[in-house]
Amino acid sequence: MSSLYSKLISIIEQKITPMAGAVGQQKYVTSIRDGFITALPFMIVGSFMLVFIFPPFSPDTTWGFAQAWLKFSLDHRDALMLPFNFSMGIMTLFISVGIAASLAKHHELDPLTAGMLSLMAFLLVAAPLKDGQISTAYFSGQGIFTAILVAIYSTELYAFLKRKNITIRLPPEVPTGVARSFEILVPVLAVVVTLHPLNLFIESQLGMIIPEAIMSLVKPLVAASDTLPAVLLSVLVCQVLWFAGIHGALIVTGIMNPFWMANLSINQAAMAAGEVIPHIYVQGFWDHYLLIGGVGSTLPLAFLLLRSKAIHLRTIGRMGVVPGLFNINEPILFGAPIIMNPLFFLPFVLVPMVNATLAWFALDLDLVSRVVSMTPWTTPAPIGASWAANWSFSPVILCLMCMVTSAAMYLPFLKAYEKQLLEQENENSVEHTQEATQSA
Repeated sequence: MSSLYSKLISIIEQKITPMAGAVGQQKYVTSIRDGFITALPFMIVGSFMLVFIFPPFSPDTTWGFAQAWLKFSLDHRDALMLPFNFSMGIMTLFISVGIAASLAKHHELDPLTAGMLSLMAFLLVAAPLKDGQISTAYFSGQGIFTAILVAIYSTELYAFLKRKNITIRLPPEVPTGVARSFEILVPVLAVVVTLHPLNLFIESQLGMIIPEAIMSLVKPLVAASDTLPAVLLSVLVCQVLWFAGIHGALIVTGIMNPFWMANLSINQAAMAAGEVIPHIYVQGFWDHYLLIGGVGSTLPLAFLLLRSKAIHLRTIGRMGVVPGLFNINEPILFGAPIIMNPLFFLPFVLVPMVNATLAWFALDLDLVSRVVSMTPWTTPAPIGASWAANWSFSPVILCLMCMVTSAAMYLPFLKAYEKQLLEQENENSVEHTQEATQSA
């Protein structure tokens, strides 16, 4: 067993760690991740509005308060939907600006200028004008991949022109703001003369604009991202990287966010239309069933540590249980420790994978409501699970079941580790007593 563990650690250190580190620091990956983080507050607030727009009551309820709420929501649907439409409904605009601004920092460009250039480029290809009205069909999840590609293209084009000194230079006496405005003229023109003709050409040849063409290309990937193998693979990668001390969640979420957002947008549209919610694997599923208390679902472990006979583990439990309620588990990961601890490798990797399988089938069989809202990742698991599913109660039960499963899987490994620590504590106590006796 020791030899197998040594080989595993060697593979992680020599093969996986360098590759994961390179991916995690790659400028496009970090820029996309930063772009989604920038848009996150708007999406959370927009999703929260869905609770008021679609209250969690049956249409045939006899409760007076629920009837009044449902009637108010129906009578004022357009007004209530406005905050949602201008937050979650246009999330691609925020994402496009955020990605470009982050990528601009890698090229030492002005983030605001790059963000505005990206916004114009996205609108140019994704907001067709017809009968005097701009289409907003691709401002939500359907335009995410276009927003990502356009943000990268426009910023890289801006950086290329800047490196080649293809720009309009004004005398030093001209104010900086004015000079910057003239400096961006060439990149703006370059974006227009490249993207607009391309969009027109694709539309004439395929009968669809760029966002439609991109969505048709990535549709198989989006469909594949909402499968149990995709869930298990992403969890496995996250857990193995974290065990090696690399923030695997940042890498996995950076890759999965576009797919999650596209699927969440479809779920919200289905709910608004009164249709069946189609997708399972979105951000709320990841946060509230697979990362209960943080990566590795360690909140149940934190509660177990509180009753440990080992002083060290009991102390770590006291330090980690409160942050764990809000999905922050670094005290547990590095204090117990779990990271690079051979005794905890199997449960650390398998617990979220077992929970993923349990949660997947519960949602797939329609025993539990599916996710329709974006929630802060720090929301305590049972509350966040209910909130994400429009305050349905079934996710709370599933979340508690996952916590019980996690505790049951961690317990035997914790007992084995506890036994080791108790032996060490006893040895230290004996040595301390002997030293005290000799000094006396």
